[in-house]
Amino acid sequence: MRSIKNNKGAKGFIGGFIIAGAMGLFLYAKPADPYFEISKNMEIFATLFKELNAYYVDPIEPGKLVKTGIDAMLENLDPYTNYITEAEVEEYEFQTTGKYGGIGASMRKKGEDIYIGDVYENSPSQKAGLHPGDLIIDIDGHPLKGKSIDDISVLLKGTPGTQLNMKVKDNYTGVTTQKMITRGEISLSSVPYAGLTGPHNDIAYVKLTQFTEGCARQVGEALDSLKKAQPKLNGVILDLRNNPGGLLNEAIQVCNLFIDRGQLVVSTKGKQPEMDKQYKTIGSSWDMNVPLAIMVNHSSASASEIVAGTIQDLDRGIIIGERSYGKGLVQNVRRLGYNSSLKLTTARYYTPSGRCIQAIDYTHRNADGSAAHIPDSLKKPFKTNNGRTVLSGGGIEPDINVKEEPISRLAITLYTKNYFFDYATDYVHKHPTIAPALQFSLTDAEYMQFTHWLENKDYSYETETEDAFDSLKAIAIREKYYDAAKSEFTMMQAKLSHDKKLDLDKHKTEIKQVLESEIASRYYYLRGRIAQSFAADKELARSLEILGQPEKYKVYLERKK
Repeated sequence: MRSIKNNKGAKGFIGGFIIAGAMGLFLYAKPADPYFEISKNMEIFATLFKELNAYYVDPIEPGKLVKTGIDAMLENLDPYTNYITEAEVEEYEFQTTGKYGGIGASMRKKGEDIYIGDVYENSPSQKAGLHPGDLIIDIDGHPLKGKSIDDISVLLKGTPGTQLNMKVKDNYTGVTTQKMITRGEISLSSVPYAGLTGPHNDIAYVKLTQFTEGCARQVGEALDSLKKAQPKLNGVILDLRNNPGGLLNEAIQVCNLFIDRGQLVVSTKGKQPEMDKQYKTIGSSWDMNVPLAIMVNHSSASASEIVAGTIQDLDRGIIIGERSYGKGLVQNVRRLGYNSSLKLTTARYYTPSGRCIQAIDYTHRNADGSAAHIPDSLKKPFKTNNGRTVLSGGGIEPDINVKEEPISRLAITLYTKNYFFDYATDYVHKHPTIAPALQFSLTDAEYMQFTHWLENKDYSYETETEDAFDSLKAIAIREKYYDAAKSEFTMMQAKLSHDKKLDLDKHKTEIKQVLESEIASRYYYLRGRIAQSFAADKELARSLEILGQPEKYKVYLERKK
């Protein structure tokens, strides 16, 4: 029989046994009650708030303070989980319905003054004779000088049928008058433009700006109208560029226009079992066979990506443009007390192939708290119906990549200083009519008139090259290399210094197009702005090219060998 000769070893064995036993007890102990943690921290928060209210040296604003606290708490989650106060409910509902009570005009702030921006077609503003460039002096006796756009919006919005009194200085006549305007229900169509295009006018183009209530019906009605005008349609282009998304059910119905009933469009998975759902089409398609192109860019998000992703996964059409935004999260609205709400992320969505296109990981943050894009190494491959490879974790990658040209700093400067807006106002005053939006363009002589108009106006700006040069110079000074290379820096600075007049010529094509678009909108509203842009639209040109070549179109949808 073996004996334990080493007493010390025996003690170590027994001690280890006791520790292991203790660890076992720890590992199998009942976890802390999460509801206790919630109630404990809620009690701490309530007590803290009472102490602040009772003893803080100055009066506090309870609503403002609580909202600040809630916003800070939600900031640790994702940017789509938001607290909606009673005052913000109307704005949120506008985002989902496209409707609000008001006068149907946007505002522009220049210095301390507020001007009419865009006037919406058939709106109370148009009927009252307002037009872009009019100076608004007061609303219902409230002077507007120095007010913010948000302040003005509160005064303009209200229940349809109610009236407001606006004191306006007409930009064309210079006459100041009082206008009594009756607010109406302003409904901004999610389909501001639909028309036939292409060399043979046989391609239907539909612009969808947001997935609001009824937008799928609007798209269907637009397609019906275009097919009636051109029974032999040879393609459809659905433009989802800059479309931020919206209602999930509308995205499914838009897909249903081009795919048959019973087809899986999207599935969702969340923490709660009731969030795990599959969404399929339930109606008959508008047309299952017409060649289809979906245009997207970096600002196409959410519901736009569901449509583009579904069409791509099912090989129903081609995706053209730039990689989409990459929002694969679903939000629901939970009603709180006192007409407030919480919009929160409840699930992730997956396209028919099974991929989630969410591009940013908000759960696993960097050490500094920032959220990072999902790296290429973690993007997983999935297959379309035809066996083409598509990836998760980075938005919708188009089948045909067409890169949008970056906007020049000169164009941005002219826009932010309202020079496009002001010149368009002058142009309209001198030109009662112009050509239809699709044909309208400025002559070279008219562009020169614009450049002369800009003389003696401040539109100074720094180019990206100048910014980089300034940074390099600052580093050289800090690291004490500047004195030795001072002459070279001086020479380079002289070469990089830009001439504003030369820049107007260098960026002529871009500047001219933006100005033409602004002018066209004065005569033909938003639909005119869209139509006028077709001539310079590279993505549209590429879409028309592919749809005009049926065999080439089919090749893009085939499995790559």
